[in-house]
Amino acid sequence: MSQSLMPIVFVPHGGGPMPLLGDANHRELTRFMQSLAVDLPRPTAIVVITAHWEEEVVSITYSPAPGMMYDYYGFPPESYEFKYPAPGDQPLAKQIQQLLQDNNIDARLDNQRAYDHGTFVPLMLMYPAADIPVVQLSLLSSLDPAAHIAIGKALAPLREQGVLIVGSGMSFHNMRAFFSNDPSIKGKSEIFDDWLAETLTASNLTPQDREQRLCTWASAAQGRFSHPREEHLLPLHVCWGAASKGSLVAEQNFSSLLFNTAISGYLWR
Repeated sequence: MSQSLMPIVFVPHGGGPMPLLGDANHRELTRFMQSLAVDLPRPTAIVVITAHWEEEVVSITYSPAPGMMYDYYGFPPESYEFKYPAPGDQPLAKQIQQLLQDNNIDARLDNQRAYDHGTFVPLMLMYPAADIPVVQLSLLSSLDPAAHIAIGKALAPLREQGVLIVGSGMSFHNMRAFFSNDPSIKGKSEIFDDWLAETLTASNLTPQDREQRLCTWASAAQGRFSHPREEHLLPLHVCWGAASKGSLVAEQNFSSLLFNTAISGYLWR
């Protein structure tokens, strides 16, 4: 693999603003995000595919100075005062639109959309200086896994420009399970976590095998239990598609428990 390719990361971003509030359940995850950038080359810009933005057409932030969207409720007052003043990048946003359109994927620029917590929570921990331009990308409301892999493949050339692609979601996202006392939930989450780790990291799988597994993730053991709705998993599909210009074998760079469920993060070099 060319050493000039920027890595790609999939980050489990935790529950709302809790990683920023010192929540004890998020301690390991917070430490992971704080340390993640240490081993990465400094990006020229950051593209975040966030689980918290869905549109019928892929949408791309175009404001030169995006605001803040506190898209959560019921948290302490300081949760609504966080600032992440990283600039946008209009030329990069236009380039992303063109890359998508060149691959027959409709895309639009959005000069109103602010940074949601899928973007500002991990970036406040990874790059607290907020001095690297950021472009935020939506999911498709169709939630089609193959379409999100295709989006990632279209974005792959950005790696050659030093752009860091960040998929911000969760490898397990069942809100009812997070707050349940059912003792079987941990084991169920681990079954899907193991399947996902094998899909992304096993050296004996071909790229076609991996893509097929990701496209049919819902039929994996405990797949639909782990994601009753798949919006938090699909940023990972975009990451995997974007890895097509380098190694399609990921590293599981984070593995822990959150609210007694298994969660993981991944890195492609």
